[in-house]
Amino acid sequence: MAAVDSFPLLYREIARSCSCYVETLALVGALYTVSKAVTLMRDCYSLIRLHFIPRLVYPRDLVHRYGKWAIISGASEMIAKAYAEELARHGVCIILISTDSTTLNDITRTISDTHGVEAVLMQADFSHGALTCKPIKDAIKDKDIGFVINCLNLSLDIPRDFHDISENELWQIVNNTVSAASLITRLALPGMAERRRGAVVNISSGRCSRPCARKAVLSASTAFFDHFSRALRYEYGHHGVFVQSLLPGSVASEGDDGSIITGWLVPKPHVYARHALSTLGISHRTTGYWPHTLQLGLVRCVPEWIWVLGERVMCRKT
Repeated sequence: MAAVDSFPLLYREIARSCSCYVETLALVGALYTVSKAVTLMRDCYSLIRLHFIPRLVYPRDLVHRYGKWAIISGASEMIAKAYAEELARHGVCIILISTDSTTLNDITRTISDTHGVEAVLMQADFSHGALTCKPIKDAIKDKDIGFVINCLNLSLDIPRDFHDISENELWQIVNNTVSAASLITRLALPGMAERRRGAVVNISSGRCSRPCARKAVLSASTAFFDHFSRALRYEYGHHGVFVQSLLPGSVASEGDDGSIITGWLVPKPHVYARHALSTLGISHRTTGYWPHTLQLGLVRCVPEWIWVLGERVMCRKT
């Protein structure tokens, strides 16, 4: 102890003995910083390549690449109607399928008159069982089906306790979301695989990409749509069928007074559809809209318990 009679001398002795560890930690820190910088640059490049470059190039010939006809399931949803109009703008003929066809007469007529393509409206309630498929099968017979668009019923986004949903309502939800998407895709896939071209797009909800309290049905349906898309991609990708899972954030909807509140993070449906369609053939799993991609990236960084807590607070407010 006599040899160490001052703090500076003690510090120098300790620093000399720990110098190798300090250098090692500095190297680890530098490698970590470099890896994070590379990841950030890669994400920025992916964002530009997916959401900006495709919108700058000359519009693609979707009919030649995928096919002449598109089936739109869940066509009463705002996103589905906007996506149908965007496809029609590219010369694609449309088959709209909904449980309530009376609300889609105007949009069907508008698509046909505005874009000069054929537009067919069909009513199909899959809660009635597999017999619902026969009229659809007859309608698509001998047609060059190039697109199958399955849109989740976003009215499920309203917070509700699971036990408050009646058995009949739950059966209808399951049949007209999970069953409808599965059966309609099943009807079109053989022709797509035979022609070695086509696209299947399943639109769910990026807001429920993680478990959400009081939105159990929407969360589960989103998980099904997402995993269904990813599985079909590996199964039919080598047959020339492009399968995409769209996980949009908030998209503007019409209020009770007819007004539509929009913003940078809440685009109008036709704006979202235009962005989303530009990602077709490029990304198998995306939000379809670059601000939503930033949102989803932040959500993935949040621990699940914080996410669930925030969802509970938001549900109480609504």
